[in-house]
Amino acid sequence: MSRDHWKFTGAPFNGGLEPATFHAGGPQEEALARMEWLLEERQRCGLVTAAAGCGKSHLAAMAVRRLSGLGAETALLSLRGLAAGDWIEMVLERLPLDPLSRAEPLRPWQKLENRLRENTLMERPTVLVFDDIDEAPADAIDGIARLVGAAEPRFARTVVVATATPEGLSRLPGSIRQGASLRIELAAWSEEDVAGFLAQAIARVGGDPAIFPAEASATLARFAGGVPRTVSHLAQLSLAAAAGDGLDRVDAATVERAWRELSMAAAGEIREAVLHDDDMTQSGGDRESMQPRVRVVRRLWG
Repeated sequence: MSRDHWKFTGAPFNGGLEPATFHAGGPQEEALARMEWLLEERQRCGLVTAAAGCGKSHLAAMAVRRLSGLGAETALLSLRGLAAGDWIEMVLERLPLDPLSRAEPLRPWQKLENRLRENTLMERPTVLVFDDIDEAPADAIDGIARLVGAAEPRFARTVVVATATPEGLSRLPGSIRQGASLRIELAAWSEEDVAGFLAQAIARVGGDPAIFPAEASATLARFAGGVPRTVSHLAQLSLAAAAGDGLDRVDAATVERAWRELSMAAAGEIREAVLHDDDMTQSGGDRESMQPRVRVVRRLWG
């Protein structure tokens, strides 16, 4: 209904990681520029930190594209949810090894070292981007620490970029934290960034960027706190509410109403999780069983 009302050709706020949906706000441009510096100055490691919902994963995907365009061989791997022992095979799958190299009866680590050595000899940098390193299994953390701290010549053109939350960063070993020559803090969007994102997203699906006037955009940015995930969610709800009212523009009052509904929904999820926790405690159940609900609440709030 909302899409038909606005005559969109697609969903403007679908939350995907496609390049077309990426908005290079001020924090994103600054972060990408710093990653380019890592590559140009032959630095070994950089850490990107941001709160949940601030776009670390989308930034990581765009960093791969940007650094590939500068001549680097790149691989992106999300470490969230990986089983122990899987990470290095998945890195190798993402590198353009020839069939003979893949078929060699070597340990995965030796294959990775061979590829890094080959790229170094060819003066071609290798950039390995690890998303959610703070959610990685222990063997992946050990392997990445080895990459970061290795002094052998074969690693001379290797760059490691990893993303984490500020809380998760403190759980990483000192060898990774201290081995990072640069820490990049991905800040929330400003009002100008939010306005630019809304206009870009709506224009991408054939809509009129003026659907969110300046006052509505500023109100949305304020309620969402500039957190990209929450901005997208609130914008989607605001569009639906305005369409339901038959409006041809989203006004600030509609954004505020959508935010109240979002807040009430989040409060309801929290109450449900707390009640469930109490029930499980009284029955001697495992507290871990409530985690999916808690994650829903976190996603809702960005």
